[in-house]
Amino acid sequence: MQQQRPAARFAPGETVDFVIIGSGAAGGILAKELSGAGFTVVLLEQGPRLTAAEFRHDEFGYFIRGSVANNPVTQPQTFRRSVTEEAVQGLNLLYGRFVGGSNAHFTANFWRMWPGDFNEATRLGGMSGTGLADWPITYDELEPYYTKAEWELGVSGEPGPLDPPRSRPYPMPPLPNKSSGVIFERAARRLGWHPQPAPLAINSQPYNGRLPCQHCGWCLGFMCEFHAKSTSMAVMLPLAEATGRCEIRPDSYVHRIETDAAGRATGALYFDAARNEHLQRARAVVLCANGAETPHLLLNSTSTRFPLGLANSSGVVGKHLMFNGNWGAYGLFEHPLNEYKSVQTTRILLDFHETDPRRGFYGGGGIDARFQNYPIIFALGGLPPDTPRWGESFVRTLAHNYNRTLYLATHSTSLPLESNNITIDPQLVDAWGVPAMRVTYRDHADDLATGRFLVDRAMEILDAADVQRSWRVEPAETSFSVHLLGTCRMGNDPRTSVVDRFHRAHDVRNLFICDGSSLVTSTRGQPTETICALAFRAGEHIANFARRGEI
Repeated sequence: MQQQRPAARFAPGETVDFVIIGSGAAGGILAKELSGAGFTVVLLEQGPRLTAAEFRHDEFGYFIRGSVANNPVTQPQTFRRSVTEEAVQGLNLLYGRFVGGSNAHFTANFWRMWPGDFNEATRLGGMSGTGLADWPITYDELEPYYTKAEWELGVSGEPGPLDPPRSRPYPMPPLPNKSSGVIFERAARRLGWHPQPAPLAINSQPYNGRLPCQHCGWCLGFMCEFHAKSTSMAVMLPLAEATGRCEIRPDSYVHRIETDAAGRATGALYFDAARNEHLQRARAVVLCANGAETPHLLLNSTSTRFPLGLANSSGVVGKHLMFNGNWGAYGLFEHPLNEYKSVQTTRILLDFHETDPRRGFYGGGGIDARFQNYPIIFALGGLPPDTPRWGESFVRTLAHNYNRTLYLATHSTSLPLESNNITIDPQLVDAWGVPAMRVTYRDHADDLATGRFLVDRAMEILDAADVQRSWRVEPAETSFSVHLLGTCRMGNDPRTSVVDRFHRAHDVRNLFICDGSSLVTSTRGQPTETICALAFRAGEHIANFARRGEI
């Protein structure tokens, strides 16, 4: 067992090998990979570093009003559906803002992409009016890193009959099936479909010194206090610090990447907790801030050499924003289900993963069975649409339905459109005086058609489950998302992409971008495992570049 060293502390002004911006799924992995390869790393995270005692199971005081996500007061955004509409201020993109990032409080669904997802444009003949494109890598190239992510992080699961090829099984068996999973599985089989155990980045048994799931029921929106959820915060960041070559610096809000006269990145300019400005110098910069903050930062890093924003000679930075479709159907059952306990979901269905031209539209996805909401959120959105919103009838319905309701969540594709993008708002600034982001987003008609198709299948499952009552969440134009993808896409052509197949910016040789923004297509609604696999692959290649003096 390798001896743990004290976490690194670098002096002000000291130049390190790498500065990494963002500590979520990708940033944590890259910090671990690069420091483990012998390089010095400073990881800058704009939010605080919370202790286990600060992760309170309080949906209103902690999650809704707490400090785990971006704050619309201090970091405002504006949103519009098209360039002809006036942008309205609000909170439309939600992401983690603390050490560990959104990865710390995700549901822990861990789905791979399939081989055909990487070359859909070629297979389908492209789609006029969209940015649908092939990836510059194949499933076979990424498969070893999918496997590495599953084994190094810790994933519970069991391959289903429709799963893509894999070189190793999951490291842990699936978690126990819940009521929702049993009902879902039986009903889907009655319809001739192929439900399977949900792959989850949650321990089903002790793994690498971490506890198994304690079935407390607070996965979605919260960090696991038992470290059973296999996240950057629980797994990767401790390993990075243990090398003695990585410093994690919280409350460090990066607002600009600095470059020199030759166009090379020289470091990250950030505000500390007291809003004092610092420059962390580095030989290379690795940007992992998420699919919204990454283009926001690049577009704010203008200079004489980069007037359109850093790494943006193509004009593609911020474009092709993808959200993933997320609608579903509710079912009310006769007997209590106790769904508030344990993990969110234990069974999934991937029979409709592929695009089928016979449907008449692009897109596919999966369905899972879960209990969607905690009490307050359930009261606001989990009751039948004709429920009175106040009074005795409301209270009685809430008390009866809360423990008898399950939700079939659909997860689907979003087409990459140039018109869906992150730009800089021309007037609004945040609490630090940094120009705020403006979001323009309108779902493609095929995205909504895919959503309706999957919700139809969810309703069929509920009917086959002998539900007492069911109702659907009708797919409609999206104005909110936590999946932020595609805004700095990978590609071989510098004219149509931001980074190459190794995540190196085409325009800046010592700038690397690896997070949801790198994705070329949206996945089937669960992008985290692909982001993690890309990060492991990027870490290996970036370390090799550095060893060979190619940075």
